[in-house]
Amino acid sequence: MDKDYKVGSVVVMKKEHPCGSNEWVITRTGADIKIKCNKCGRSIMLPRIEFNKKLKKVISL
Repeated sequence: MDKDYKVGSVVVMKKEHPCGSNEWVITRTGADIKIKCNKCGRSIMLPRIEFNKKLKKVISL
């Protein structure tokens, strides 16, 4: 189950961010994925394997 995403894609994660949003924008890809919260602007980095497990769906490419 490999989902297609790239830099600039808006994705929905399974768990909510503490600010209340679960929509994120991908800002960097590679071995690690860097995502930025759409609501508060906080950025986090996740290993690609962990990101794929926590990803619910891709909204836009």
